[in-house]
Amino acid sequence: MTKPFSQACENNKQPILDKLTPLLANRKNVLEVGSGTGQHAVHFAQALPHITWQTGDLAINHAGINQWLNQANLPNLMPPLVIDFNDAWPIKTVDVIFTANTLHIVSFELVKRFFIAVGKHLPVNGLLCVYGPFKYNEQFTSPSNESFDLWLKDNDTQSGIRDIETIEQLANNAGLTLVSDQDMPANNRFLTLLKR
Repeated sequence: MTKPFSQACENNKQPILDKLTPLLANRKNVLEVGSGTGQHAVHFAQALPHITWQTGDLAINHAGINQWLNQANLPNLMPPLVIDFNDAWPIKTVDVIFTANTLHIVSFELVKRFFIAVGKHLPVNGLLCVYGPFKYNEQFTSPSNESFDLWLKDNDTQSGIRDIETIEQLANNAGLTLVSDQDMPANNRFLTLLKR
């Protein structure tokens, strides 16, 4: 099997790490939901040796993630858990949950289930960090995001770029508050949410 590779991950891993580093200074463990290829996990675990980085994704992606993890051979990088938004997550609590480019890929029903799970597994003062594109007042932030949304819907009518107002409401229902919404390259955002 060829090791999976995402150019987007390669492009955004350092800008994301720059946002994560100060947030994770006093944290111990992170659950990554939707580890994809595994590139992010390797980059972040390498740069943040004090963090136990737990990968997680659908079982179909585990072989590719494990190729990256095995090659990196980092003591703080954990093999992937099966994280399926349709099912209970195989964890108790975790300091931080991180997800990149997932909420526009899955259906809105699964986005709702994601936030319910986050609310369950984050302790008080736990963090949720989300990277990806969002709409504001139902408006796209760029023509490229609007084109991307059409492409997503062509592939799966249930997917699409989410409204930040809807995301905030789901987060609030799960006991989280949006504390930071930062601009990122390629018309993406980096959201930081705190469990109340």
